[in-house]
Amino acid sequence: MERKLAELLVQDNVLSQADLDTALTKQAEKGGSLGRILIDNGYASEWDLANALGRQLNVPFMTLSHYEIDPEILSSIPEDIVRKYQIVPVDKAGDTLTVALSDPSNIYLLDELRLLTGCKIVPVISFESDIREAINTYYSSGDSDYDDMLKEINDDELRNTLDMLESAANDELDEDELSLDVDDAPVIQLVNLIVSEAIKMRASDIHIEPYERDLRLRYRVDGLCHEMKSPPKKFQNAIVSRIKIMSDLDIAERRLPQDGRFKVTIGGKAIDFRVSICPTVHGEKVVMRILDRANLMLNLTDLGFTAEHLEKFENQIRAPWGMILVTGPTGSGKSTTLYSALSTINDPRKNIMTIEDPVEYQLKGINQVQAKPEIGLTFAEGLRSFLRQDPDIIMVGEIRDKETGEIGVKAALTGHLVLSTLHTNDAPSSINRLTNMGIETFLVTASVNMIVAQRLVRKVCENCKRSYEPPAELIANLGMDPSSTFYIGEGCERCLGSGKKGRSALYEIMQVSDNMRDRIIEGISATQLKRIAIEEGMQTLRMAGLEKVVMGTTTIDEVLGATISDER
Repeated sequence: MERKLAELLVQDNVLSQADLDTALTKQAEKGGSLGRILIDNGYASEWDLANALGRQLNVPFMTLSHYEIDPEILSSIPEDIVRKYQIVPVDKAGDTLTVALSDPSNIYLLDELRLLTGCKIVPVISFESDIREAINTYYSSGDSDYDDMLKEINDDELRNTLDMLESAANDELDEDELSLDVDDAPVIQLVNLIVSEAIKMRASDIHIEPYERDLRLRYRVDGLCHEMKSPPKKFQNAIVSRIKIMSDLDIAERRLPQDGRFKVTIGGKAIDFRVSICPTVHGEKVVMRILDRANLMLNLTDLGFTAEHLEKFENQIRAPWGMILVTGPTGSGKSTTLYSALSTINDPRKNIMTIEDPVEYQLKGINQVQAKPEIGLTFAEGLRSFLRQDPDIIMVGEIRDKETGEIGVKAALTGHLVLSTLHTNDAPSSINRLTNMGIETFLVTASVNMIVAQRLVRKVCENCKRSYEPPAELIANLGMDPSSTFYIGEGCERCLGSGKKGRSALYEIMQVSDNMRDRIIEGISATQLKRIAIEEGMQTLRMAGLEKVVMGTTTIDEVLGATISDER
């Protein structure tokens, strides 16, 4: 069926025959679903496959996030079946039950559902991601499980658990122990529940913070921290010790910061966690960064590039040599953009090497090195070693100093494509940043091909989205068309009352032209360079943000909070 769908996409000119042949080769080598390979490699989108499947089977498509499901209908199929087969019941009329699933060609599943429910099953197609999100939204919020678990744990049991955790510090931990299905010590289950709820909420970080009389639990969702129901203070040491054991850290050391990693498998997905533990006045604070590969967008079209920007960016990342810099503050999505670029140009015929601190995601077919400054493996030393490894493409996690910058620039001038990040506020000021490090101006202009500045803005929640009229004075000051339609989110359960759900990137792409190179060597300022870039067609971060406001993707307040005026 998947092969027929792919051939249908080729007929519709959505997919090229060459891309299909490449995907089939990858499937033969690595196995797995052809549809997933097409999506992960950017050959086709979820919508392309769903649309083709719907036409092939004459089954309608449904966006679950636009639909409110009655709780009575949800109870028509047991939760364990819903989670096992990744399906969602959405409507019921008499003895006819409508079920959303990603593959309605699975007649065995449809027959099983018919026998289980006693109803006629009518399938509709939905995205896998939509179905996962709906399941996490409608099933098992976790509050009652959380409360019940806290009631189960008495003081003696807590002390016994803490003793057990400390005695297990030197034992090797099997990943299966971390499964939520394990009937283990209640504190261990409590940590598992904290982790699983964060994943359900699409959190990027978990914060466990000790204070004098209480313990605070917060999840960072779409860039903002949300306070959650916290465990009692008496659980503090047991929770921290459990996390230390999971991360292979020293549970006896409570005076110094520690960093570690662990991996769990939840809902059939392997998810990495990067753990940082820092001693505070009232105990150890824990921050766990969730690295869920399922949420890593390796398809450049999903990141927020416009068609024009995407074409410019792809042309440069496919260049044979030169340097591409991605700039922005911490947490602006620079690493995701670079990972997506590497995934796009990943080719068995090319030798791709990266040095990162830390390695957040492991990409198949790419040689990734973890920087370890404490033993002398800095970015600069890693780069020197790379140049003896015959690389075609090099990624450096960040240019932090003159030495790293100079080696990267020289690599770009000697036939290598170099990708890296830099901490600057916009694209034009990156040139000054490099020269201020002490890198010669002529080397910078000769090597840098493109600079991409980016910011993340929250998207309007599709579930509670409505149009509104912003103040006329604000629209006039921003130079926007007053006849445009503007949207905000009213706030609902799905967006935690914020009116915003998910994030999109704003991009400022500056291609370094020959005219710019001449002017940079003359010594022009970043402000003058920005004016020239705009004259040559560069869209600033503020311009990109306002364009997404008009598209209904985000709101004016989000753009104003993430960007500065171009007149500054």
